[in-house]
Amino acid sequence: MSARKPDTLGGRAAIVGIGATEFSKDSGRSELKLAVEAVQTALDDAGLTPADVDGLVTFTMDTSPEITVAQACGIGDLTFFSRVHYGGGAACATVQQAALAVATGVAEVVVCYRAFNERSGRRFGSGVQHREPSAEGAALGWSLPFGLLTPASWVAMAAQRYLHAYGLTPEVFGHVAVTDRRHAATNPAAYFHGKPITLAEHAASRWIVEPLRLLDCCQETDGGQAIVVTSVGRARDLPRPPAVITAAAQGAGRGQEQMTSFYRDDLTGLPEMGVVAGQLWRGSGLTPADIDVAVLYDHFTPFVLMQLEEFGFCGRGEAAGFVAEGALPLNTHGGQLGEAYLHGMNGIAEAVRQIRGSSVNQVPGAARTLVTAGTGVPTSGLLLGADG
Repeated sequence: MSARKPDTLGGRAAIVGIGATEFSKDSGRSELKLAVEAVQTALDDAGLTPADVDGLVTFTMDTSPEITVAQACGIGDLTFFSRVHYGGGAACATVQQAALAVATGVAEVVVCYRAFNERSGRRFGSGVQHREPSAEGAALGWSLPFGLLTPASWVAMAAQRYLHAYGLTPEVFGHVAVTDRRHAATNPAAYFHGKPITLAEHAASRWIVEPLRLLDCCQETDGGQAIVVTSVGRARDLPRPPAVITAAAQGAGRGQEQMTSFYRDDLTGLPEMGVVAGQLWRGSGLTPADIDVAVLYDHFTPFVLMQLEEFGFCGRGEAAGFVAEGALPLNTHGGQLGEAYLHGMNGIAEAVRQIRGSSVNQVPGAARTLVTAGTGVPTSGLLLGADG
């Protein structure tokens, strides 16, 4: 989609199936097994079989290649396979690429998937342990020697500037954490099911990297999630109400790096998400007032506040109050802080459930949902809507 004019993708494809493994801290099985379980469950949900699938999309960092997943699932010939870069920023972009393939006739049924043992295996929160020489590694070289070794430390720089610029204290981040955990508490699939928190508990949790506390940081999770995409016409013949892809976008801002864009003119926002927001609003003709539910990528609480501001739900520096007021249903599955950290794919599934009317925290009459992917990196977003 051009940053200057709307595209024509909206309304041509839909999500028709969602499936996941359980979310745990020790899955006890391989990442390939998790991927296969999620894909098979999503196809069952869609009323389709492996024989119907001719496309697969995943992210970089996933250890289960498309052709290996196809073989393990019993999928036949593939006419489309793709892998999107930049980790969690790719979540919504997988659906965008699937929709593009379907809309152009390159494939008929595309499955997007993500599976990893991110708690019992590789833990992203452990920071950079080793990196092969690359242009991206050279960029990180300006930060790593000074102790900025983990995602939390990279986000803390922007979070500290945000607080300073708007005269706020770290306690404002607690509104996001409390909201997520309140929803997780009523979600049986969430790791923190039955475990809401208070603002006082957030403020009492230990520092990770100031101004971020433990309860500002997402979980590390083992699990898999898959999403099935096909044409809107075919979707109408399947058993579940389709979630129509109203708009989809990717975005990278000027001076973009991976989590360390510290040399921009302003550190209080997320320009990459601003690019996505502009495209989604232009492509759909919708505005923030039209959105019934928002599922915003919440690897760290400060970036949820900045996303709300980039999308225009509130003014700069006003997002904490906006969340506290409950003005917009937010992360109704519990988010990555409360349900699971599947690099945002479980958030897409929640947006679909809201459209179907099957969420455990259902918003009455939800017909339009916003979903975002990872921030601080080149990112992506979706607007999903009810059919008709």
